[in-house]
Amino acid sequence: MSATQDEVHPKSGAAGAAIFAGSDSHRYNYYEPKGRKATHYEDMTVDVQPDPKRYLLQDWIISFADGTPTYYEGWTKAKSSDWHKFRAVDQEWERTHYQRQSTIVGMLNNVIENGRRSGAPKRFDRAWVKVLQDHLGAYKHAEFGLGTSMMQAQRYGYTQMINNAILTNSSYKLRFAQDLTLYLSELALDIEGLDLDAGKQHWLEDPIWQDTRRAIEAIMGASDYLEQYFATNVIFEPLVGELFRSGFVMQVAAAQNDFITPSVVSAAEGDYERNLANTVEMFSILVQDPAHGEQNRKLFVSWAEMHGKLANAAAANLQPIWSQPRVKVAQFTEAFDQAKNRLRAISAEIGFDARAIIGD
Repeated sequence: MSATQDEVHPKSGAAGAAIFAGSDSHRYNYYEPKGRKATHYEDMTVDVQPDPKRYLLQDWIISFADGTPTYYEGWTKAKSSDWHKFRAVDQEWERTHYQRQSTIVGMLNNVIENGRRSGAPKRFDRAWVKVLQDHLGAYKHAEFGLGTSMMQAQRYGYTQMINNAILTNSSYKLRFAQDLTLYLSELALDIEGLDLDAGKQHWLEDPIWQDTRRAIEAIMGASDYLEQYFATNVIFEPLVGELFRSGFVMQVAAAQNDFITPSVVSAAEGDYERNLANTVEMFSILVQDPAHGEQNRKLFVSWAEMHGKLANAAAANLQPIWSQPRVKVAQFTEAFDQAKNRLRAISAEIGFDARAIIGD
């Protein structure tokens, strides 16, 4: 029996050096779709990035000076039998992402313009105005930090599908930080004395926010890109981000005659639902990996414990904010209990035990 072409030319990049599964298909699909038929999202993302394990016979075309290839599985401690298995639940790629971002920005502009036209900001309770100035103004820096962290993290993803999910997550975070900046600037046009620099000062100096800063900086400083993604969406978001956005701002605002701010903040809650679905899908695949699942589960527990300790401290230090509005309609303890229940549900979906984090 004669040798196959692969055996004769194992590193050849020439046309016809190997025959790949599906290469004779009239559908022109060289990958296995998740469903019965390939989606547009899959066509735009699957195998866009080269991989010597699949089609790049001549090995990596470009490597760094130390020999590390341009895409390297060792950039995360998590391991996978098939990094190409992941598909984003929201099936978002470049065009659909821009479309959704544009829709959100248009919606927010309409809400803010209509609110200002009706004179709504002047009817905000004065104590609430200070809360928005000091604490919503501080919180935008947390969103910016997470967005910056994931913008860096996405570069290290091994496949285009992973890169897309982390990068769109980053884009949503950076947009929301910008949303809050622009929104407060709009309010300042109608509310005399609103200090647009107060949020930065509180972020840097107010004891209420220092543990949140510490949690964000720990995520930004992580060298493992999947740790950054995990710590953001599995730990920080439910225990701190969602706690502040849903458990405080969206619960309290209406009682302060403010019907604009919840609409602005609701966009971020919608973003998180999409980002969380992608995150759960990715990490549950890794926990269920036939060869590396248990190792991955232990790794995720270690990440959860480290970042969970920081997030719990951050959440506890935010408690005084709940007492600052004049009209009090929400309790921190109830909001924090909901946050811990949320983390409990997320961890169960992924496949690890969160009891050590939430104190059960």
